[in-house]
Amino acid sequence: MQIAPQSYWPHVALCAALLLLPAVAVRIAVAGNGPGQLANSASLATEASTAPAGTAAKPADSNRDSNGEPVKYIGPGSCAATSCHGSVKSVAGSRILQNEYSTWIIKDKHSHAYQALTGDIGERIAHILKLNSKAEEAPKCLACHALYTTPEQRGRPFELSEGVSCENCHGPASAWLGPHTTRDWPREKSVALGMRDTRDVIHRTEKCLECHLGTKEKFVDHEMIAAGHPDLFFELDSFSAVMPRHWKAPRESAPGKPVEDAAWAGVRDWSAGQAVQLRAEMERLTWRAKGERFDKKDVWPEYSELSCFACHHALVPPKDSWRQEHGFAGRRPGDPAWNSSRYAVFRLLAKQIDSANAQELDRRLLEVSDEMSKLNPDHVLVARSASAALPLAQRFAERLAAMPYDRAVVLRMLQLIPDDAENISLADERAAEQAAMAMDSLYIAYSKDAKPSNAEEVRAALNELFRQLENPSAYNADQFAASLRRIRPMLR
Repeated sequence: MQIAPQSYWPHVALCAALLLLPAVAVRIAVAGNGPGQLANSASLATEASTAPAGTAAKPADSNRDSNGEPVKYIGPGSCAATSCHGSVKSVAGSRILQNEYSTWIIKDKHSHAYQALTGDIGERIAHILKLNSKAEEAPKCLACHALYTTPEQRGRPFELSEGVSCENCHGPASAWLGPHTTRDWPREKSVALGMRDTRDVIHRTEKCLECHLGTKEKFVDHEMIAAGHPDLFFELDSFSAVMPRHWKAPRESAPGKPVEDAAWAGVRDWSAGQAVQLRAEMERLTWRAKGERFDKKDVWPEYSELSCFACHHALVPPKDSWRQEHGFAGRRPGDPAWNSSRYAVFRLLAKQIDSANAQELDRRLLEVSDEMSKLNPDHVLVARSASAALPLAQRFAERLAAMPYDRAVVLRMLQLIPDDAENISLADERAAEQAAMAMDSLYIAYSKDAKPSNAEEVRAALNELFRQLENPSAYNADQFAASLRRIRPMLR
């Protein structure tokens, strides 16, 4: 896969990587180069934390090994041997690629996460935020830009400058590193010793979202955005592709034996990832409404939960304003809208999968949206409605992670998104981004299986969606909706 040479998105990726590595990733295909091409990424990950709830095996005690000793971080160099994960190319006949470390150090944006803090923009942000240190020395920044641990958690010396590395996502390795190289060593034993179960799409998404959306302990808020940190958005399949992936997708039960059709692995990541992201957003909104920030510096309402573009957009004469032309449904003019982008597209999938639960989820999210779109939202009402939506989103995540996918399911989703073009495009630019990434992800999967004769035409139309997102100040909801609708009759 290659980067689209004339696209805006690679430019954003480079700038974001040099500035602060926000969660920015969009896949764009270039006609004539296969079903999908990638463009634009800057991503950051997270320090290890307790394993979240999911559907697969979890560590019994992620802080202790089988002897009761504290598990420790030992750095990415521990994985770099050519016979382990440091091969210069993938190894034939192996269930894993064995070049994972090489891919990470050469291609993965995570390995440059620390360097993003050392530039002029990173230092300016630290100054504005009054961190009293350089950005590359500030715990607030290092929590998501490096393998940041206490001295007691270090089993071997390693450098923060190595960025976001293996154990950020896979967990502290001191207890399982040696044993997991043993022939026939079951993965469940490694998980019991502290390895994160990243094969489970729910666990994997939760791990990504610890930094790509945030927790009580580490997050991006309106203050940080005002200081210069980019706003965060996420979509698991697109972001994974742009990383790029350093694992086989789909995974294999044995060398050469995939556990599912390769065409649908990305669809599972997209769909389950959307549900997990919505649940994580409801969790974040709940703890913010309850005032549970770790540092007790709670602000309500927290403006980063709102649509940035409701306030931060180009001012044009009233006769040219598409926003004023459409009005402000569901809110008083002048009140910023809630950022509904993590639900605007997913709700279409939810209705197809489970209409009864989707109806209840819709009701709860409408309560959240109505209240959050007021100038002074009631934090009690928001916390109650967001909390009620949590188990519903989790139920969808578990179903979407386990269900089979096929051409008909994917084609129906590809059709439903253009059918709802106006609602999505009017939500805001972030919702439009989610729609563009969803269409791209789904069409890559669909075209692999269906091999449509007009794939280049559809690809060009998808590229046009991304082109309209290049400059947020120039975004026009009517134009985006029209471009999205034009794709509908091409789908066959």
